[in-house]
Amino acid sequence: MRKQVADPTLTTPWLRASHHTNSALEQLPRKEDKMRTKSICLALAIVLLCHPAQSQWVQTNGPYGGPVDCFAASGANIFAGTWWGGVYLSTNNGTNWTQTGLTESSIACLTTSGDNLFAGGWDGVFLSTDNGTRWTQTGLTNTNVDAFAVSGTNIFAGTGTGGVFHSTNNGTSWTAVNTGLPTNTGVSALAVSGTNLFAGTWDGVFLSTNNGTNWTSVNTGLPTNTGVSAFAVSAANIFAGTWGLGVYLSTNNGTSWTPVHTGMLDSTRIAVGSLAVSGTSIFAGTGGDGVFHSTNNGTSWTAVNTGLPTNRIVGALAVWGTSIFAGTGGDGVFLSTNDGTSWTEVNTGMLNNYVKALGVSGTSAFAGDLTGGVFRSTNNDSGWTRLNFHVDADSYVTCFAVIGKALFAGTAGVWGTGLGVFLSVNNGASWSKVNVGLTGRDVRALAVTGTNLFAGTYDGVFLSTNNGTSWNAVNSGLTNTAVSSFCVSGTNIFAGTGGGGVFHSTNNGTSWTAINTGLTNTNVEALALSGGNLFAGTDQGGVFLSTNNGTSWTAVNSGLTNPTVDALLAVSGGSLFAGTGGGVFLSTNNGASWTAINSGLTDTEVDQPYRNALALSGTNIFYGTRGVWKRPLSQMITGVESEQQLPQDFVLDQNFPNPFNPSTSIRYGLPERSHVTLTVYNTLGQQVAEPVQREQEAGYHEVQFDGKNLSSGVYFYRLRVGEFVETRRLLLLR
Repeated sequence: MRKQVADPTLTTPWLRASHHTNSALEQLPRKEDKMRTKSICLALAIVLLCHPAQSQWVQTNGPYGGPVDCFAASGANIFAGTWWGGVYLSTNNGTNWTQTGLTESSIACLTTSGDNLFAGGWDGVFLSTDNGTRWTQTGLTNTNVDAFAVSGTNIFAGTGTGGVFHSTNNGTSWTAVNTGLPTNTGVSALAVSGTNLFAGTWDGVFLSTNNGTNWTSVNTGLPTNTGVSAFAVSAANIFAGTWGLGVYLSTNNGTSWTPVHTGMLDSTRIAVGSLAVSGTSIFAGTGGDGVFHSTNNGTSWTAVNTGLPTNRIVGALAVWGTSIFAGTGGDGVFLSTNDGTSWTEVNTGMLNNYVKALGVSGTSAFAGDLTGGVFRSTNNDSGWTRLNFHVDADSYVTCFAVIGKALFAGTAGVWGTGLGVFLSVNNGASWSKVNVGLTGRDVRALAVTGTNLFAGTYDGVFLSTNNGTSWNAVNSGLTNTAVSSFCVSGTNIFAGTGGGGVFHSTNNGTSWTAINTGLTNTNVEALALSGGNLFAGTDQGGVFLSTNNGTSWTAVNSGLTNPTVDALLAVSGGSLFAGTGGGVFLSTNNGASWTAINSGLTDTEVDQPYRNALALSGTNIFYGTRGVWKRPLSQMITGVESEQQLPQDFVLDQNFPNPFNPSTSIRYGLPERSHVTLTVYNTLGQQVAEPVQREQEAGYHEVQFDGKNLSSGVYFYRLRVGEFVETRRLLLLR
């Protein structure tokens, strides 16, 4: 894998949706993001109390939270738009959340108009008329929508590169209204004050007094090229939150602006991504400094962060009655009922965390998510507790390792620079950095052999012999230093790299030798040993097997329908599990054949940077994807044949490959003989194909869908069997 330089839009929720770029990232759904961050989580044998055997994967209670980018309220309903997880609904002031019918979408803005609920994001605008149960994509599709404003029957949508769109018929049709706006401008905020419509752009503020027909720049007092990311209106006062320059106030409809950010720490760097008004109080959510509160129209501000995570992005604020909700960049939703004096986490049911790392120590299981959170479960995985683990908003945990009572966490950063290794000696209650000599801070893998701790980084391999107190580089012969995975067997240490294949050391890393004969894909994301067999999981190349310590390799991919393998786990008895971009696969014959074991999983399409994590805990396998799932080891190994032949429930798998050109495979399962309808639709809801319309026997079925006569874009395929209906998205790229 090549070393990545991350786009800042990946790390700041309210910035990434509006960032001005022509990159492929803006042209694809979020889950097609191909940022290849590599890591490996070594499985550690432990004893952990287990639930009775289940017949499928069971979702554990969390971890809950994840990035929340926007809110909307209607009656007793509070809606939260999330990054990755669509829209969630709470009917009890945030105590519990349930996912609405809009799932797996990245939502940047929400608004209501009468009984209509609108959601905007990477896939355009969606409309629900029944509180989120069902959604319809409106006429504005494949457009990055970052902001809404409603004025009577007029609905306005601000987009990432297309300016402002206007609808007068509840989103059925939209018209671009950009006269006077800069060409291809990104509009990240909209606000209505009387008959005035304000647009916040990366070129400052623009005003329209005729429903967007014409726009005028109103930036007197604002620094040149100020990026405006949020608005709030309080009577005649209009507040503008800026990217890096704090808050500005206008009392004359934008004719002039005055800076009002006294008390906001270093006002020259305060990024304000959200604003909210509650009576005489104004709240500002920032890009790493939490929430600020003003009671005097912004003349002065006070930080109000008690109960909020340290150094967290607050990209969404909403006031509902006496409640104030804060949506964070990775920790979910927090609630204050006392004007921000204190905050309480309210995330139960919001399963929007992508788990990148799993580890176990004693009777505790640990999970690290994509946004830098670490969670612990000590009570038979009936619940996960967020630990006091603080990293920058750009960093996250990639791997865990254990030496005795010492628990280590390796971190990486989306900018290519992580924060190194953290150590806890009290089961995760507190953490300290242990990085002396560790010049490579982007840690993708950790491995333990005896008292030796190895860290695999983008700058090669580092060794510590004193629990991380100090580190030394051990890279002689390592011609590719992008180390993404380890495997240890006695005195043999194997290192998988991104683009350089596998390296072997027999002397604690003092020297390394490349061992790649037959390894036709050298982007190695995972390594595992089972007996005398060494397995390598690769990016887009599937699994390779070596029976001679890496001297030669053979591809072993029969039945492995998804070739992106970023997690491998070998268990006693010769069974091997693979976490892939298409869920979990099992081989019981050293890779000679593979079987998908995804019953119960609700989301098997896993693309980077979401990745997989696998860990063995007693007699259970834990799987990290969106949240943590578990399944008894014995049930999978003894039941694989029956699962292969007869699914227990109706199931529709993600198509593969995806994106595709021009054909792709769609697989589904029937627990009984049924009449099956498989239909393909475009984003307007028009049927473009019906590959299946007939009676079929129980079992798994696979159909090839040919899109040679279709144009590039997003399509949806729907499986209907009696009352069972499931829809998934596919992407055709010419």
